[in-house]
Amino acid sequence: MNPEITVVRPGALTTVQDAGRPGHAHLGVPRSGALDAPALRLANRLLGNAPDAAALETTMTGCALRPGRAVTVVVGGAPCPVTVDGRPAAWGTPVHVPAGAVLDAGTVTAGLRSYVAVAGGVAVAPVLGSRSTDLLSGLGPEPLRAGDVLPLGDPTGRTALPGAAPWPAPPAELVLPLRPGPRADWFTAAALRTLFSATYRVSPHSNRVGLRTEGAPLERARPGELPSEGMVLGSVQVPPDGRPVVFLNDHPTTGGYPVIGVVTEPGLASAAQAPAGTPVRFTPW
Repeated sequence: MNPEITVVRPGALTTVQDAGRPGHAHLGVPRSGALDAPALRLANRLLGNAPDAAALETTMTGCALRPGRAVTVVVGGAPCPVTVDGRPAAWGTPVHVPAGAVLDAGTVTAGLRSYVAVAGGVAVAPVLGSRSTDLLSGLGPEPLRAGDVLPLGDPTGRTALPGAAPWPAPPAELVLPLRPGPRADWFTAAALRTLFSATYRVSPHSNRVGLRTEGAPLERARPGELPSEGMVLGSVQVPPDGRPVVFLNDHPTTGGYPVIGVVTEPGLASAAQAPAGTPVRFTPW
């Protein structure tokens, strides 16, 4: 019988995430998956898991879990205090959690999203090839609630040596490389200059669907709206208020607001760790 882990405290928002379900946009299904994909892969590597094994993505306030059997866990991504039955434990490296003990990943001290990975991975039933929670379409397991019981996979027993994990620091300023287009011609030359010179800030209304910004509005060169067209991860859509929105993993697969540019995928991992108020700059790529 595979081990299970019980959610004691779900935190503000904790979801199951893996590498996502790419390849289904033609069905209207977003990619989903961990917003900070490098953090998920590193946590899994430290545990000897497959790189795309499912883990828990927490938001701001972490979560607390009680395993039915002894397990090995890594808490990574955004730094936070970690305890086992109230006693301090290591962040960013494998930790042994005895059966019945409570692992608590606390409120982040920087960044936004922590990842709680367990040896063997979280083994909820996959949907369209992924165990990820998709907040837009509702696919995958619901966000965690207290009392939820999650099955775990079989651990390999090959955890990495502690102390060598290159965890990046969350960004003090979010710099997003952006390739202009496909609808940059819907904006004035002044708007394009503003986009690459102004400093925006992350809006508190951001979520897994998109990183919303606050700052100088971008002026349109033409009125009206586009017919809905396909959207890709990293699209920077400009709604009527003129403030750019960067589409993240749970983004809609179509949209009618013009896309002024697309952020390169490697640049999006830092967006996952940018809380409200973080300065944002777009740079041409």
